[in-house]
Amino acid sequence: MIKHSYFASLHSNLFAGFVVSLIALPLALGLAVASGFPMVAGIVTAVVGGVVVSVFGGSYVTITGPGYGLVVVLLSAVVILGEGDMQVGYLYALSAVIISGGLLLLFGFLRFGTLSDFFPASTIQGMLSAIGVTLLLKQFYVMFGDMKTKGAVVELLAGIPDLLKSLSLASEGRLYAVGIGVISLCIMFFYSKITNRFFRLLPAPMWVVVLALGFDAYFTVVGGENPISKNLLISLPKDMLTSVPTPDFSKWKEPFFWGIVLSVTLVSSIESLLSIKAVDKLDPEKRRSNINKDMRALGIATIVSGFLGGMNVGTVISRSSVNVNNQATNRSSNFFHAVFLLLFVILFQNQLGKIPFTSLAAILVYTGYKLAAPTVFVRMYQIGKEQLFVFLTTLVSTLITDLITGILIGVLATFVVHVLLNKAFWLFSRNLLKPNVLMYKENETQNYYVGVIHFCTFLNFYKLKSKLDKIPQNERAIVDFSLCSFVDHTVQESLQSYEELFDRKGGALEIVGLDIHATDSSHPFAVRTLRPMRKLRVFGGGRTKRQLQLEALAQEKGWSYREATKSQKQMLRDHPVYQTASVERVYNLIEGPKQRLSLCDIHYSEGAFIAKENVQTTLLRVRLDKKIPVFSFDRELLLEKLSLLAGIHDIDFPEHPEFSRDFYVQGNEPKKIQSFFNNKMVSFFSAYGFYHIMSNGKELLVRQFLRPATPAEAAAMIEFGLALKEKIDG
Repeated sequence: MIKHSYFASLHSNLFAGFVVSLIALPLALGLAVASGFPMVAGIVTAVVGGVVVSVFGGSYVTITGPGYGLVVVLLSAVVILGEGDMQVGYLYALSAVIISGGLLLLFGFLRFGTLSDFFPASTIQGMLSAIGVTLLLKQFYVMFGDMKTKGAVVELLAGIPDLLKSLSLASEGRLYAVGIGVISLCIMFFYSKITNRFFRLLPAPMWVVVLALGFDAYFTVVGGENPISKNLLISLPKDMLTSVPTPDFSKWKEPFFWGIVLSVTLVSSIESLLSIKAVDKLDPEKRRSNINKDMRALGIATIVSGFLGGMNVGTVISRSSVNVNNQATNRSSNFFHAVFLLLFVILFQNQLGKIPFTSLAAILVYTGYKLAAPTVFVRMYQIGKEQLFVFLTTLVSTLITDLITGILIGVLATFVVHVLLNKAFWLFSRNLLKPNVLMYKENETQNYYVGVIHFCTFLNFYKLKSKLDKIPQNERAIVDFSLCSFVDHTVQESLQSYEELFDRKGGALEIVGLDIHATDSSHPFAVRTLRPMRKLRVFGGGRTKRQLQLEALAQEKGWSYREATKSQKQMLRDHPVYQTASVERVYNLIEGPKQRLSLCDIHYSEGAFIAKENVQTTLLRVRLDKKIPVFSFDRELLLEKLSLLAGIHDIDFPEHPEFSRDFYVQGNEPKKIQSFFNNKMVSFFSAYGFYHIMSNGKELLVRQFLRPATPAEAAAMIEFGLALKEKIDG
């Protein structure tokens, strides 16, 4: 890991801050206008956020400022609170912003950063898409020079034909503005496909600014006047650094005011938390943000921003990713981006006044499209039909009602879907509140074992998360879902983040126990439900990462691989210890030439009623060419109680006292067993003492854990089996 001192990396953070400011400038202006705030409010928000969060924040390479998600909420706040008077509504909205900042600060102190874990991924995506649809439609009208049209989504959609017809009667100035807006939109859409190095020197939003200024410069050169109407051009107050509005708190007693405060706080916190988590994945130094500390910093910044006339300060993924891509290493890049923004406004105020609103609207139309693009709908369908249902439910309900109601409906829809998939309301509900995670360190491997039972969903994922957060990320951890009946999409998506985090820190997190869970989708994050074998729908699609790795292992050796089989069900009954076992499933079968060596996962049960015990493990079957004694081999402590109950005693090896002390060997023919364990065999078994081995005289069964083996452990078992067979058969 490369460590950067503050001063050694100062130049790279300075440059990154400059590049980000080029993107942030038009976005800050556009987002402010779209939110119903004065244009300068966007600059205030970005500058205050950059300065305050860079000092008090808990993240490293994030960029703060006005966020996309708050546009719809703040605009509604201005309209509703002002009852049509935008200026009055703005002053009321400032008070809501300040109070929401106070709530964010409180949430940070109360360590509410984990709240994001309680929202289903599909619900969050539905909320973001609803914001995207609303943003796209509202700014589409502005892009076509209509600054006054308001209404719900359905009304805006219905009015698009009339909007386009109105262009035939539009003034020359409006047509020029619309033309710049349309070209700006094309720049945003096709920028990623342009490979010209010169064109790529500036980000797409800045090219939009260059286009607008170039248009005005043309008329200056030819001696004419910019034909675009003044009402369609940006207007910044000349005394913007000294004119500070006074927030109006007089509506704090009104219930609907607090509804607005909660909406603003909810959107701001969710957008920021998701962005922080996403940026952590991009951090080249593999650091994890202190989310609660960052929430406190965002709260302080929002309070200051509100008193200065700005909006909520949030963490923004798009600007943060640009920051990382330009080699930013610490929070100073956020500070520098704020400084450059302030300099731009001070030095180029006159030039900024030549940019038409249509240009900024085009940037926001593109942003809205990205949030609600058709690919988002396709991806939700690919994850699963039930996820598409939750996504659409949240999307539609948010558009029809409001943000908080939409999210609550989405969460309720997710819960109902989960209950229906499990077909057991009371069992599902009861186990959501129970401790369902066990963690310990395996003696044999020193791996951290995390076992999950019953159900694992967005509602109780925090229990699993709290265990994973205690494991050093440079260690190896195994998450076992063998005894878990249901694992939802949100959990699996979150676990991928943990896998990436452990991998970056030099450790590893592997997931086992999901191979017998059914899924109706081939997507790796699809909902997985434990069902009877005959209803298992994973064959030919929906394989887990582990299954794909096991198949690759088999192909590497030139062996066969099958996801499900019944051919091995008799294997346990051929061994005395397991004659009473009931084999439920045999799956993930890897077989060598002539079936002399095979490895498979097996699910069996012993006992009945309250004494019934379900076991899932990975077994290696080694068929021998010569007859050997019947015996069982294990660590001393593991079978001691079992052997005493069965009246079978440990076999000692006088010539090998340490072997006798450390290992437990049992069987009905002590002399034959002692003869079999000669010097070479004792040495060999001592080296692989972490395996449990059973012999029925004709074949050996080998296991390591009472859980499915990881692909690496399975590969090691196969190598052990090959060496053991060679040792015995010669």
